[in-house]
Parts: sequence; C-alpha cells; structure tokens
Amino acid sequence: MDFLSLLIGAVIGAIIALGAFLIVRRIILKGRRDEIIEKAELEGENIKKEKILQAKEKYLQLKSDHEKWVNEKNSAIKDAENRIKQKENNLGQQNNELQKKLRDAENAKNSLNQQRDNLTKKAEEYDRLMAEANRQIESIAGMTAAEAKAVLVENMKAEARTEAQAYINDTMDEARLNAAREAKRIVINTIQRTATETAIENAVTTFPIENDEIKGRIIGREGRNIRALEAATGVEIVVDDTPDAILLSAFDPVRREVARLSLHQLVTDGRIHPARIEEVVAKVQKQLEDEILETGKRTCIDLGIHGMNIELVRLIGRMKYRSSYGQNLLQHSREVANICAIMASELGLNPKIAKRAGLLHDIGKVSEEEPELPHAILGMKLAEQYKERPEICNAIGAHHEEMEMTSIISPIVMVGDAISGARPGARREVIESYIKRLKGMEDLAASYPGVTKSYAIQAGRELRVIVGAEEVSDQQAAALSSDIAMKIQNEMTYPGQVKITVIRETRSVAYAK
Repeated sequence: MDFLSLLIGAVIGAIIALGAFLIVRRIILKGRRDEIIEKAELEGENIKKEKILQAKEKYLQLKSDHEKWVNEKNSAIKDAENRIKQKENNLGQQNNELQKKLRDAENAKNSLNQQRDNLTKKAEEYDRLMAEANRQIESIAGMTAAEAKAVLVENMKAEARTEAQAYINDTMDEARLNAAREAKRIVINTIQRTATETAIENAVTTFPIENDEIKGRIIGREGRNIRALEAATGVEIVVDDTPDAILLSAFDPVRREVARLSLHQLVTDGRIHPARIEEVVAKVQKQLEDEILETGKRTCIDLGIHGMNIELVRLIGRMKYRSSYGQNLLQHSREVANICAIMASELGLNPKIAKRAGLLHDIGKVSEEEPELPHAILGMKLAEQYKERPEICNAIGAHHEEMEMTSIISPIVMVGDAISGARPGARREVIESYIKRLKGMEDLAASYPGVTKSYAIQAGRELRVIVGAEEVSDQQAAALSSDIAMKIQNEMTYPGQVKITVIRETRSVAYAK
C-alpha cells in the first residue's frame, strides 16, 4: 500500500509539475511572441518610412528628368521656331529682291514702250513732212511721178538709217549700263556670300618634348640620329637652348609634317637609331599619302562633287600641303569653287560644272609632271587625261588667259580666282618667290646624275645633296659640290652666299640565315 501510494503521489506530482511547466512555457512564449510582434511592427514601420523616402527620392528624380526633358523639348521647339523665322526672313528678303527685279523689269518695259511710242510719233511726223515735201516738190520742180518717187525713196532711206542708228546707239548704251550694273551686283553678292579666312604662312613647326634626356636621344651619339632624320626627311632640325621644344624648319609643309609625325612615333616608341628612323619615315610617308587621298575625298564630298577620277582626288588632297603666294592652295580652290557656283547660279548657268572647274583650276600647281609648262596648261592636260568635260578643261587652261576661252564657264573661273586671291591678306608674293627659289635650287641639284635627294635648308643658305655611294666616288662628290655651286652662281639670283654640302654614305648590308 505504501508503495502504491508513493507511486500515485509521484505520478500526481509529475502531472502537477508538467502542468506547471506547460503553464510557465505558455507564459514565456506569449511574452516572446509579444516581443517579436512589437519588434516586427517596429521594423515594419522603419521599412515603411524607408520605402516612403525612396519613393519620394524616385519621384523627385523622375520629376527632375521630366523637367529636363521638357526643357530640352522647349529648347528644340525654340530652335525650330528660330530657324523657321530665319527662313521666313530669308524668304521675305528673296521676295523683296524678286519684287525689285520685277519693278526694274517693268520700268525697263515701260521705257521701251515709251521709246516705241516716241518712235511711232516720229514716224508719223516724218510721214507728214515727207508728204508735204512731196507735194512741194511736185508743185515747184514739176517732176514726174517716177522721179519724185525716186527722190522720196532716197530721202526715206537716209532718214530711216539715221533714226535706226540713233535708236540702236541708245539701246546699246542702256544695255552696257545695265550689264555693268548687273555684273557689279553679282560680284558684290558673291563676295559677301563667301566666307574666307586670312592666309597664314609658316615655315617652322615646333615639336614639344618632355625633358632634355629625350632631346639627347634624338640627337644621338655624335649627332648620328639627327643627321639620319634630316637626310631622310629633308627638314632642318634646330636643337637649341629652348626648353621642352625642338624646331622643324623647311619651306615644304609636307616634309615638316613627315618629320613631325616621325619624331612623334620615334619618341613614343623609344627606339631611336638610324635604321629605325628610315623605317619610321617611310611608314609615315605612306600614311601621309593615305591622308592626302582622304582629304581629297572629304573635300569632294563637302562640295557635293561626285564621279571624279581617283588621281584628281589625290591631287586635290595634295593641295592641303601647298601654298599659292602664301595662300593655302586647298582653301583657295574651295573658295574659288564656291564663288564660281554662286556666280553661275546668278547667271542662270550650271553651278555644279562651275564648282567642279573652280576646284580643279589650280591642280597643275601640285603635279610633278612637266614643271616647265604653266600650271594652267598643265592642269588642263591633267583634266583631259582623266576625262573631264571639255568646258571644264578649257576653264582650267584659260583662267590666266594663256589660251582662248571657248566656254562660258571660263571667265567665271578666272573672275573667281581673282576674287579669292585679291582679297586683303590672301596672298604674300614674297613667300611664294622665296619658295620658288628654294625649289629651283633643289631641282638644279637633282638634275645631276647620281643625286638621290636634295634639300634646301637654313632659309636657302645651305643646300644638302645626297648622292649614291655606288654611282659617285669621293673625288666626284667634291667636284659635284663645286659644279653645283658654279651653276647656282651663274643661273640663279639669291641673297648672300649658299653652302653646298654633298653627302656620300657607304652601307654594307648582309643577312644571316
């Protein structure tokens, strides 16, 4: 019994303990649940506030973007309105000019009608006087009808000739006056509608360097690098005390550009020695030829000229690196093309043909073929060779009146060339004559056998002549310098004295295989 009682008491105690445990656990879980709920509500409130702030920021950003878009649209609308207003003003101006032309034509018509009425009145008066004279002749002279008729016919012929000649003279004088006034108007309008720039001639290019170490590497050991660069490019390289700069001096802008680009590649690459210099110069010359072709194509596209032979396009690109009396030749040719197109439009001619002839009129200056010919005739031959129209060829050849003009485009090109070249600041003849003198010195030296290259440097005070070692010996090189000096002295005009330096190098090349 005692054991059973103990067992029952133990069971009851365990049940009571279990119930107490469950009650305590429920109380603890309820407290935790309330705490979790409270924490969740707090976090939810924070998330809510954060989302509201994000929504406000997004709204402000969208509002800003919308306002920016609206402002851009308003700006575009204003620009469109301004363009429309400008077009309206241009149309209004053109309309006024047209009305003025119509009024001038009406006035001219009225003047002709008045002259015709006056002539009619004079003819009636003449008939009346002649009838009266006939009656007086018949009554006084007692002529026969046939004789009187003959006298009357002769008198009428003489009077008619006088009247007709007077009318012709008046009409011709008025036509000359109108033609001169109209020609002046067309030329003035053409000049005003063509935007031009003042020509700038430069014979020196500055090449920037970072420090004197690079300057020393460019000079090389005992100056071998700089001598190789001058021999390869024909440009005088001036290395003085000027900080962070080297001067490239040459009258030919193509040579200066080749030297500048070559120096840039050599300094960037870091490998500077004679063999590398020759390799880079050759590569740059090829790149420059490609750039010249691209310049010619871009010029033709800008001017709306199509279907031109690729060789003519290349010649147009070469104009960028040539000058005419200090005026950039490509800029001058573009100006002449636009001027010719404007004048042709004013005269009712084909503006495309005039623009094409204006662009090509000076191509003879950039050709290296037959330099003894005038550039206009040489340009005409090139245009004929590349199948340009006969009127364009004649305009090129006759723009300096070196041949007869057979096309109406020819005088337009001549006038356009004069307008472009005669404006203030366009040309400097001193520079052109200086360049011609240097070019003549180079050509004179190049005419000797064995000469591979010749460069005029030091503003024409020195002529460097490079000869082939296989063709010219040391003794012949010494004699060659004396011969060139004597020929320059006898055939050319130059200030001061000219130093002729003949350079002969021997190179031995072998390949290990």
